[in-house]
Amino acid sequence: MSPVETNQPLGTPVWIDLAVPDLDRARVFYGAVFSWEFDGGDCLLRGVPVAGLHHTVDPTPGWQVYLATDDCAGTAEAVAEAGGTLLREPHDVGDRGRAALAVDPSSARFGLWEGHAFPGSCVVNEPDTLVRNDLVTPGAAEAREFYCTVFGFTLDGNDDLPDADFTFLRRPDGHEVGGIFALRDAPTSAWATTFEVADADTSATKVRDAGGEVASVAGTPYGRMATVTDPFGTGFTLIARP
Repeated sequence: MSPVETNQPLGTPVWIDLAVPDLDRARVFYGAVFSWEFDGGDCLLRGVPVAGLHHTVDPTPGWQVYLATDDCAGTAEAVAEAGGTLLREPHDVGDRGRAALAVDPSSARFGLWEGHAFPGSCVVNEPDTLVRNDLVTPGAAEAREFYCTVFGFTLDGNDDLPDADFTFLRRPDGHEVGGIFALRDAPTSAWATTFEVADADTSATKVRDAGGEVASVAGTPYGRMATVTDPFGTGFTLIARP
């Protein structure tokens, strides 16, 4: 278990949320797959927030990742200076903190989160919670340069996947926060979300039973993984780590 009670270092993925056209339907699906409960826009595991859901009539596909900053305005300026585009300027989110939305030079959306009363996902890296975010993009070179410039990341190769053009992203303290996967024929550039589960096959069955679809379930060097979509076509990955 990895409880989170304080703000995380710059660039750490600290929150995810999903915009859906039918909030009730989304709660039924994600509650069935992850055993989440819900309080307003928060998805709760054992009573604490682990992700967010909100309603919109025109959702942008995919789970939205937010990267930590202790200065939302300053990091937003760095995003623009490095070639990114701000979709929404830094703004207050009640007493929880300040947020901004941006697009990197490869056209992938991401958010910034400056925690005040709320650090973000309060539990990670255990079943039914966020475990990983990776950028899948046809524009890997510019994305790598951008995130290293804005967040001070360093790049590290991956010997486990010798045939893939994949690099880990590491904070200045050496902690791995995600990765960038170059995929030339990717239809879009987007951050992919992975949730940990206790059993990938069982969770894949839950996805199907709740109205989602399962593209594959297979073993990987990191655990057994299921690639799935929710009833709205939002793709994500499930992993049962050894």
